[in-house]
Amino acid sequence: MLSVEAVSKTFGGVQALRQASLSCASGEILGLIGPNGAGKSTLVNAISGVLKPDAGSIRLADQELTGRGPEHCARAGIARTFQNIRLFKELTVRQNVEVAHITCRDVRPDAAGRIDIDALLEQYELGSAADAPAGTLSYGNQRRLEIARALALGPSLLLLDEPAAGLNESESETLAEAIEAIRRDFGCAIIVIDHDLRFINRLCDRLCVMDQGQVIASGDTVEVWRDPRVIEVYVGQSQPS
Repeated sequence: MLSVEAVSKTFGGVQALRQASLSCASGEILGLIGPNGAGKSTLVNAISGVLKPDAGSIRLADQELTGRGPEHCARAGIARTFQNIRLFKELTVRQNVEVAHITCRDVRPDAAGRIDIDALLEQYELGSAADAPAGTLSYGNQRRLEIARALALGPSLLLLDEPAAGLNESESETLAEAIEAIRRDFGCAIIVIDHDLRFINRLCDRLCVMDQGQVIASGDTVEVWRDPRVIEVYVGQSQPS
């Protein structure tokens, strides 16, 4: 579904991405991990069109998306959440979801026909708050609303940037179950960035590890955690069980 080949990006002489490559298949959950500053969010920003790469190629199925911009990428079927929550806080919970669904109806009507906004809100425990301004929700509910809004786009690829940030263990477990339900119900490819390694290992089919703008390892969970380069990057941190 997604193919990223040798993507590079420099900011004012600092190389944020160095020929980074990854792939993600339909129905696969890929964990994108690495220390702070490794380039994870920069890579996701390039995939979603927020940043234009200096070099490399980004393709979604048969569509070339390199440097096309976020609106084009959204129309192609890429939906995302952000490390720092970005909701339309003055709009109601329902209106936030409807904004994405309107776009989906315009450009992907077949996908839009399979989306029930009321069911989405109930699935993410937001039905009772449907008419409340999004800015009045608790932090956890705002996280859930971001995911529900992304799903209203009917995505082929869903990018989740630190969805478990600020959640306790029980909430993280509930979130993992919700993401697995997305895979089951939507069949989309999913890429998850998070620093909670237990959450990542419990959820993901494969891991992609970045350091200093490069992808240093990729593979199944057991294989990746045995890689000497990954061990070196995470030295001093507890190995997840």
